[in-house]
Amino acid sequence: MVDWIHGALVDLAHVRIDESAPLVLTIAAVAAIVSWIVCHRRRAIGVAAVAVTIAACAAQLNANVLGYPTAAAALGHPPATLPAAGAVIEADIPGAVSGFRARPASIYLPPAYSVDPRARLPVLVLLTGQPGHVVDWFEGGHLARTMDTYAAAHDGLAPVVVVADGLGDTEANPMCMDSNLGNAFTYLSVDVPAWTKAHLQVSEDPHSWAIGGYSYGGTCALQAAVLAPTVYPTFLDISGEDEPRRGTRAESVTAAFGDDSEESKKRFDAVAPLEVMAKRTFPATAGAFVAGSEDREFQPQVLRAYDRAVSSGMDAHYRELPGGHSMDVWAPALEDEVGWLSSRMGLLN
Repeated sequence: MVDWIHGALVDLAHVRIDESAPLVLTIAAVAAIVSWIVCHRRRAIGVAAVAVTIAACAAQLNANVLGYPTAAAALGHPPATLPAAGAVIEADIPGAVSGFRARPASIYLPPAYSVDPRARLPVLVLLTGQPGHVVDWFEGGHLARTMDTYAAAHDGLAPVVVVADGLGDTEANPMCMDSNLGNAFTYLSVDVPAWTKAHLQVSEDPHSWAIGGYSYGGTCALQAAVLAPTVYPTFLDISGEDEPRRGTRAESVTAAFGDDSEESKKRFDAVAPLEVMAKRTFPATAGAFVAGSEDREFQPQVLRAYDRAVSSGMDAHYRELPGGHSMDVWAPALEDEVGWLSSRMGLLN
């Protein structure tokens, strides 16, 4: 009896599910197999029908959530052609709306992205520190290795990771806002998502998008989350500052808006995360805050931002890792949080 139940499940598992009519096809497949069971193995119909129905439901859920190509993948059997590692590509993401002149992005595509038809995977936008370059996440941050390890434990599934340039140049510091220094915020909140959705086959559901980074990138991730919460409802702030900085606050305001007048200060406050969270609530936003236990300058700022996030209604958590303000903290932070990020973005739900 076990053999023919297994055979029925395997037959169903390899039925391709087209999103245009998934429910009809799934029900038809279940009906056909159950009918065969009724004709040939009446006494076992109860057990077999339950088993087949579970398989069909798993296939249907997987097709709707991720569009994975076969029900076999939903049953924990990814296609035999699935590569062992993901791919990294480089792409120019223009500032079509912002006018921001960014350097090329580096993009990690997990093994599941190579499957045809492709899964509609979630997207994690990552940012570096300042000074910095997108390759820093791959060289010192071991991004590809971290994501490949996660994918290997989840049938090739992992987020697509777009490491975008939030600086414009290695030494530049546009403070991740729209100002005299360039429209970095619009670039990251409008241009990067639009380009990614147009050129990569990824999920367009905003709940499947997150942004993160370390140091300057952590500050930037928090800014994007509070200023564009419908674009990035999930974020990862690793060793970030509690507000954008270029020297003192007066120097930062002047650099952004030309002077230190009251009007300029108001414009700055309107995009400073702690100021925004003091005035608004974010019940639909979730964030992870991570800092090095020996980071005397940034750890207190991360903790202040975390406290304010909790007060604003965010679903936030805070973690300290051994180390200071370095990749010794930043790389492990991503390793620790990738599971939470993937769950939050619906990868395995």
